[in-house]
Amino acid sequence: QLQLVESGGGLVQPGGSLRLSCVASGLTSDGYGIGWFRQAPGKEREWVSCLSGKHGSIYYEDSVKGRFTFSRDIANNTAYLQMTSLKPEDTGVYYCALDLAEAACPRFLELYDYWGQGTQVTVSS
Repeated sequence: QLQLVESGGGLVQPGGSLRLSCVASGLTSDGYGIGWFRQAPGKEREWVSCLSGKHGSIYYEDSVKGRFTFSRDIANNTAYLQMTSLKPEDTGVYYCALDLAEAACPRFLELYDYWGQGTQVTVSS
């Protein structure tokens, strides 16, 4: 059974850095898109970044461009989100998700097939 497990969250001061990991187990193919989302308290889950399984392109939401970096270790079925220059507005639960059906890079959470349980990121002084 396919499972996603995120880790790496924590409490960090503004301007600090964190690296989130998303480990996928139970995968039977390499064709999938990966997305990162976050959900702040009282707000809807929003798209942060994604990697297209079709052509490997990576996309970022405007507010994280230049600060967040998406990478992937294919051999270990692990995706990473390196977050730098963190701001209080980056606070939230961060989720990774897989798009198996289209292996694309959708920005809509309804188009993802599998989700992790999330990891909390808190940016505060």
